[in-house]
Amino acid sequence: MPSPTPENAVPNAFPATLVFVAALVAITAPAYAANPMELLRGYEASARAASPSYAGSSAERGSRLFRTPQGGEWSCATCHGETPTGTGRHARTNKAIQPLAPATNPERFSDTAQVEKWFRRNCGDVLKRECTAQEKGDILAWLVTLK
Repeated sequence: MPSPTPENAVPNAFPATLVFVAALVAITAPAYAANPMELLRGYEASARAASPSYAGSSAERGSRLFRTPQGGEWSCATCHGETPTGTGRHARTNKAIQPLAPATNPERFSDTAQVEKWFRRNCGDVLKRECTAQEKGDILAWLVTLK
């Protein structure tokens, strides 16, 4: 068998593959491991992209949205409590709900996929639609103020 020459040599793809994998991990890692402030910045960026007049998240709007029924009989507070720093209780199933405020439950906003899953489900129950990025940002802006 002839020894490889530049014309028939197989290129070493390892360095390019390694660079690609490292870049992929760097890009996707924040999507899975998060903290409340990273999530808030993401919601604000999405809201800004959707509306150039967006002026930022509002804890006041978030508190109001959380505590007020929005088209059905429930509000977020129906299950999570008026101030969600303690254990809540699901209105229909009576199942215990861990505290929602990041100060009392640091794990609550640590997994982006889980956060999105629960926003999708709970916004469907309360708003009868998905929450907008601005609404998610407002709720989170309020939740991070709770101690």
